[in-house]
Amino acid sequence: MKTAALITHSHPPAATEAVAIAVAVAREAGWRLVATKDELEKHGAAAEGLEVVEETGRPDVCLVLGGDGSILHALRRFAHTGVPVFGVNFGTVGFLAAVDRGEAAAGIRRALEGEIETVELPGLEVTVNGAKEIGLNDVTLARRPHDRVAELTYGIAGEEVGHVRCDGLVAATPAGSTGYNLANQGPILAWGVEGYVVSYISPHSLTARALVVAPADVLYVGNAPAREPVEVAVDGVQFAELAAGAALEVRFVDSVGRLAQLPGSSFYQRIREKFGHLAV
Repeated sequence: MKTAALITHSHPPAATEAVAIAVAVAREAGWRLVATKDELEKHGAAAEGLEVVEETGRPDVCLVLGGDGSILHALRRFAHTGVPVFGVNFGTVGFLAAVDRGEAAAGIRRALEGEIETVELPGLEVTVNGAKEIGLNDVTLARRPHDRVAELTYGIAGEEVGHVRCDGLVAATPAGSTGYNLANQGPILAWGVEGYVVSYISPHSLTARALVVAPADVLYVGNAPAREPVEVAVDGVQFAELAAGAALEVRFVDSVGRLAQLPGSSFYQRIREKFGHLAV
C-alpha cells in the first residue's frame, strides 16, 4: 500500500475542512495517509482517519495544505529524498502550489493517481559560525529593528563585488526569486535556470544592483566591524546572527527538493496568474 504524508498550514482553521477531504480521497484510493501527532491536535475530528506516526519516514508523496511557507517546510523536510511535494494553496499567493483550495479534492485525487509532473528545485546552503542550513527559497541578512543601518560587503568566487550601507541582503534561488528578491526589484529567474541571484534590501546607494551568480561560485557576505549583528534567516525562518566583523558563505546546491505539479502547468503561466502580465 502506498503512503502519503500530510503537512498543513500553521493556521489550522483555514485547512481543517480540506484535511477531511484528503482523508476521504486517500481512503477511496487505497492509500495510507500519515501525519505526526501535531496534525491530529490541530484539526481534531476532521483528522479522524489519519494514521498518526512518530516520523513520516519516506512516503511516496507529501500532500501540503497551506501556503508557500508550508510547502517550503515540506520541501526542506524531504530534501534529498526524492519525495514529491504536492501543494494545495491555503495561503495568500501560493506560487509553489499545484492547485487552489477550491480544487483540493480533484487535485489530491490526481496526485494519488500519479497524474503529476515534478520539478527539481535547487537550494542554497548557508554556513554561519560552523552551523549549516539549507533553504529552497532564499537566505536573508537583515538589520534588527531599531538598529543602525547595516554595512555589508559581499564577494563572489573570491572577488569583492559590493560594499553598501543597507537594510540587508538576499540570496535567492530561481524558486525564491519571486519572493523577497522581487520586492527588491531583483530579476525573476525561471525554474530550471542554474544559478542564483543576490540583491540588496533598501541600499543607500544609487548604483547597487542585483546580480545573477553562476552555480559554482560561492557567495561570501561580511558584516562590517563596529556594527550591530545582523539576523540571518533561511526561507523566512531565523537561523543565526552574523556578528560585527564576521562573514558567512552561501553555496548553490542542485536538486534539493522535488515539487509536484499537474501536467500542463508552466512557470510562465504561473507568473501571469499570480502576478499578472510582466508588461502591458
